[in-house]
Amino acid sequence: MGVLVPALDHRVITGLLTTRLARTKGRRLLLVHGKYAAGGPEEFTVPADGGARRKVRITHTTSVLGLTDAWQNHLATEGADLLVITTDVPGERISLDLLAEMVRSQIIAVDEADIVKQLFGATDLDSRMRRDPWLWLPAALIDAEPDAAQGGWPQQGAVLTLDTAMRALVGVRLGLEGLFEGGSSVDVDALLAWSRTPGGPERLAALSEAERHGITEWLAQSAGEAAPVLLRLALQGRGAEATALGVLASVMAEGTASADTAVALGSVFGLGSRPSELRAYARAVEGTLTRWIGEASGRGAQSEEARQRIVDVLNQADRLADGAHLTTALADNPFLPSGFQARLHRLADALSERPQSAQVAWEHVAEHHLAALLYPKRVELARMAVRLRRWLDAPEPAVTSVGQAVRAHVADWGWVDRALAQLWVGDGEAEPALAQAYRTVHDAARQRRALLDEAFAAELGPWVQHATAAQPGDALPIENVLLNVAVPLAKQRPPLILVLSGMSSAIAAQLGEELTGAGRWSELCSEGRRAAAVATFPSVTAISRATLLCGRPVSGGQSAEKEGFAAFWEKHRHAAVLFHNSEVPGPTGQPIDARLVAAIASDDVVGVVLNTIDESLNHGHQSSLADWSVSRVKHLAELLNSARGQGRPVVLVSDHGHVLDRTGAEVGPLAAEGVESARWRTGTVACEGEVALCGPRVLENGGRVTMPWSEEIHYTPRKVGYHGGAALAEMTVPVLVLAPSAELAPAEWSELPRESVQPSWWDAEATSAPVPVPVRPAKSAAQAKPKPRHEEGELSADKAVAAPAAPPAEPATLTLGQKIITTTIYKHQRKFVRKPPEHKVVATVIDALDHAGGTLSLAAVAAAAIGSGGRTNTRPEGLVAVLTRLLNIEGYEVISLIDSRTRVRLNCETLREQFELSEESM
Repeated sequence: MGVLVPALDHRVITGLLTTRLARTKGRRLLLVHGKYAAGGPEEFTVPADGGARRKVRITHTTSVLGLTDAWQNHLATEGADLLVITTDVPGERISLDLLAEMVRSQIIAVDEADIVKQLFGATDLDSRMRRDPWLWLPAALIDAEPDAAQGGWPQQGAVLTLDTAMRALVGVRLGLEGLFEGGSSVDVDALLAWSRTPGGPERLAALSEAERHGITEWLAQSAGEAAPVLLRLALQGRGAEATALGVLASVMAEGTASADTAVALGSVFGLGSRPSELRAYARAVEGTLTRWIGEASGRGAQSEEARQRIVDVLNQADRLADGAHLTTALADNPFLPSGFQARLHRLADALSERPQSAQVAWEHVAEHHLAALLYPKRVELARMAVRLRRWLDAPEPAVTSVGQAVRAHVADWGWVDRALAQLWVGDGEAEPALAQAYRTVHDAARQRRALLDEAFAAELGPWVQHATAAQPGDALPIENVLLNVAVPLAKQRPPLILVLSGMSSAIAAQLGEELTGAGRWSELCSEGRRAAAVATFPSVTAISRATLLCGRPVSGGQSAEKEGFAAFWEKHRHAAVLFHNSEVPGPTGQPIDARLVAAIASDDVVGVVLNTIDESLNHGHQSSLADWSVSRVKHLAELLNSARGQGRPVVLVSDHGHVLDRTGAEVGPLAAEGVESARWRTGTVACEGEVALCGPRVLENGGRVTMPWSEEIHYTPRKVGYHGGAALAEMTVPVLVLAPSAELAPAEWSELPRESVQPSWWDAEATSAPVPVPVRPAKSAAQAKPKPRHEEGELSADKAVAAPAAPPAEPATLTLGQKIITTTIYKHQRKFVRKPPEHKVVATVIDALDHAGGTLSLAAVAAAAIGSGGRTNTRPEGLVAVLTRLLNIEGYEVISLIDSRTRVRLNCETLREQFELSEESM
């Protein structure tokens, strides 16, 4: 067998010349052992010393005579410089005259390692590059060298390591240049992106078998077991499916896949993929998808691009799963859209079971990785269904009086209406089983709500006959809202009174949740709960709004409202001005009129009427009336910001509520006697679903009207919603008092914790016991003399809570808080805290947080502390700061402020560990 003649291309020759030109010593002939590749350039230039370039001619011959002829022709060529001849002629056959002309007087054998060192500017190579299985690498590096215009290979100046060489080679061969800047290693993220690039996988397929195998092995070591699977898919021409196929591989993640599933998955990936590789590949793809979801959660073009990429890949994965009959096996996948649908299907089944089952099923829906990104409204709708399911499982509520009913509606039943409105609109993408489950819950809750409306109507008749502003019974008439709510606030700071015409208790619940949840507004109260008033009869704008703003039962338009508003406040020694909806916007570029801005900046009481909600009843869409936010009420956000900037409290109030039309297009208006409006008439004979009312607060038809209590009745052509009737949703007027600081609370008022506003069934983790609300006592005349100065943060005597009732009997079992304060560690820690709260304060706060699942608002923590009856810090933030010094031992975060410092979190497990509570005591 003859000696193997190496194939030499233009790049090898160029690399060889780069290493040899310095030693030519003026000679112009270079013989190289090998065969020059056909089709390569026969003339080119190479860099020489001093920035100059030398012209090179190259040819190949297999005989001594050919060598002589080539040299003679070169000498005869004008301007010829350097001749390179590749040949397999043995050196001993070359004539002496040629030897005298040759560089180094011998045939040069190509040492690819030397060329690589020269190309990378290295002094030596990693010894592994000279041994199996990396013998292919030097030739590949020479062949892949970037053009001189691109700077060639990066210069090393030291030993060229195997990993550095492979990073450089993979970057160029696979089109991943720039990926390894700073010496970073490859990851599956980059390879997945590469697999989807046009022509990327084809570049790998075009390499020699040895180079493909070497790159695959190195990537497996660098990027993990996932890399070989991905590269095999790329070589099969399935790079565009690679990410989607990684989602399918998750069926192997737990190692519990059935034999049929394993066979189905094997048919997708083909031969050669081990289970461990598939599991690694699935984990890598899930990590990539998780990062994409994080990118898509922001705003801007990049987020939209990431969102679309996620949708495309996961829809593709669902199609592949369906084609491979793997959809059922992937039902629990947290990324697939079909997995989200499967979770909703399980929720549909659970809604007919115990409420706890429905809650667990909903949590499973919410934990899907696409829930918040792609399906937030569907998740929230499912949550509403679960909430209603909890409400239906609670004891059946009752109506005992008008006042009790409207208070219960603001505190509880209005939240039911909020969930019902969303469930009525429904989920347009829901499968029939889920839609039916929602409708079943909706109808059951509507039936119970209708019974409450009927019971309320029965109480209205006797109450209306005798109720007046002076003698309202146990209710708050709408004409007394300014007197009972706004006047006390004005003693601290003149309020901004925002009348959201048509705002129901359901909308008020959502707006209040948004405004207080951000921590920018504190809600204040005078009786430990959100106030609720009773609208006029009938509950229409022309009567109820004028009555609210004038502070007395009256009917009138905008001029009567302005005059009555100013007159009311004049009696209470305040100047006042009222702006109606058309007077709010300013000129172009100015969202609020300058006169309104100036009024809010003054010391006048300011009233503003906003009609967005009321107008939506006539011109809106049913889905829009089911879900409200601050931004949807035109001008509301700007007005709230302006009031906050001026340190004003805000009274957010309605003139009446409304009901939505749920009758369907096939049900028309009810033909009745004396129709005056959509929801009231003058006829005196009440039919089914109606109530006849008469009394001093009935301001139409001489004090006698008939109004429907049933939401299904309307007398005029169909609209999105109606008002004017006797249903709780129409008659209840929610009153929210918001302040930039709880310090604006009048005497005997307090901050209302969020936990006290939401009904107990609204959140599964909510405590069933009401959160205590601290009351700020009034100052008596005897307290007018100066008092001694107290240390900052202490509760002064004039703010002490009234003496509590006799303490209950000591419980048989100590609470978590009581256990903590009896430990030796706590007693030791207490020595290092200046003026620590009393033991019972600390214990009560711990127990309140423990009972609430570990998280409460700052207001609720302060309420619990003051409710303990002990001396404590009046500032909630100060109290939490002291508790952190008491409970956060050795830097472990036991108690902390979260959600922009608006809520308090207690890690009960860490608390027990840090204070060494035994298993028995837990």
